[in-house]
Amino acid sequence: MNVPNLLTILRIFFVPLLVAALVEQQVAIRIRGVLITNDWLALAIFWCAALTDLLDGYLARRWRQTTTIGTLLDPIADKLLVSSALIALVQVGAVPAWMVVLIVGREFAVSGLRAIAAAEGYTIKASDLGKTKMVSQVAAISCLLLSIRHPELVKPAMALMWGVVFFSILSAASYFRKFWRRIDERVKKRRRRELLRVERQRKLMELRQSSGSGAGLGGDRI
Repeated sequence: MNVPNLLTILRIFFVPLLVAALVEQQVAIRIRGVLITNDWLALAIFWCAALTDLLDGYLARRWRQTTTIGTLLDPIADKLLVSSALIALVQVGAVPAWMVVLIVGREFAVSGLRAIAAAEGYTIKASDLGKTKMVSQVAAISCLLLSIRHPELVKPAMALMWGVVFFSILSAASYFRKFWRRIDERVKKRRRRELLRVERQRKLMELRQSSGSGAGLGGDRI
C-alpha cells in the first residue's frame, strides 16, 4: 500500500476521534499551562484530517501513485469525515438538523452513483464543483466548531453553511448529469449491438431458408 492510500485510511481513523471530542464536552487538555477545550481539540483533529485530504491527492499525482482503490476510497473518507462532523454538531446544537440531512443525503446519493458507475466499468471523478464543495464544507465546519464557545461566529458559520448547501446541490446535479449521460450512451450502444445481432440472425435464417429451397427444387428435377 502506498503513502497516499495510507493517508486516506488515516483520515478515516480520525473520524471517531473527532466525534468523541465534539460530543464529550467536558474534555479538556492542559498543555504547558494552556487549557485546550473540546471545541479546539475537535478543530485540531478536523484540520489534521482535512490536511491528509490535500496531501493524499497531491502525493498521488506527484509520485504517479494514483490507484483505483485510492480513487474510490478517497471520496468515502471525505464523506465519513464531513458527515460525522456535521451529525456531531447537530448533537451539540450548533447547526440545524435539516441542513445536515440534506448534505448527508447528497453524499449518500453521490456515493450510490459512484458504486453503480464502478459496477458498469467506469469511474466518476471529482468535479471542480465537488472540490469547491469540499473547501466550503471545511470552512463552514471550522467556523461552526469555533461558534460553540464564541456566539459572535454563529451568523458567519450559518452563512457558510448556506454556501455548503448551495454547492452540494449544484455538484450533485453535475454528478447526476454525468452519470445519466454515460448510462444513456451505454444503453444506446447495447441496443445497437442487440439490433445488429438480431439483424445478422435474420439474414442467416433467410440464407438458410433460401439454401434449403434451392436444394428442394434440385431434387424435384431429378
